[in-house]
Amino acid sequence: MSKEKEAPAKILKYLTDQNRPYSAIDILNNLHKEFGKTCITRVLEQLVSSGKIKEKVYGKQKVYVIDQSQLPDVDEKELTAMDKKIAELQEKVTAAKSKTKSMEGQLSGLRSSLTSAEAAKQLAEAEKDCAQLDSRLATIKSGKDHTTPEEMEKIYSNNKEAVRQWRKRKRMAMEVVDAILEGYPKSKKELYEEVGIETDEDYNVKIPQS
Repeated sequence: MSKEKEAPAKILKYLTDQNRPYSAIDILNNLHKEFGKTCITRVLEQLVSSGKIKEKVYGKQKVYVIDQSQLPDVDEKELTAMDKKIAELQEKVTAAKSKTKSMEGQLSGLRSSLTSAEAAKQLAEAEKDCAQLDSRLATIKSGKDHTTPEEMEKIYSNNKEAVRQWRKRKRMAMEVVDAILEGYPKSKKELYEEVGIETDEDYNVKIPQS
């Protein structure tokens, strides 16, 4: 009961601060059910009777709003300043929405990209394939293995494709790493160590010229 004694002052203050019409249910929900519906309805009727708020009926619904005559007058300068502030806030909201949409797009792209571990694995596989082809090519060039022109052409073609894939997968892996680093609080070296990424430079390996 002692809590309900606070209801008139709190409800009147809420309607004054918001300065817009609300139903009893609206007030119940907006005050997070601090007071029961019966209590709120009774207080609203009391405030209407005392002339502090106005009651408006729309069909079966009643809404309540602060009596505007009780509010202090606002001069034109204050209204202009308020309009300007509202416009500034609207611009900020629009900019925030645009930034959020852009970040959601980036996040969606990252989710559809390879993970660091997947990119590193594919890069390692490409490096292994290239190393095997380079070894095979060196053997062929040394004359220790007789190969037909068709086989030579196929080997050169496979080697070229493997190098192309190596470059592509390395670029993809670096793009993923760069995207992660935008929100990663540590250095690139620490990220590599934490994820377990091994680079070409770690093994003094360079991508062959195609």
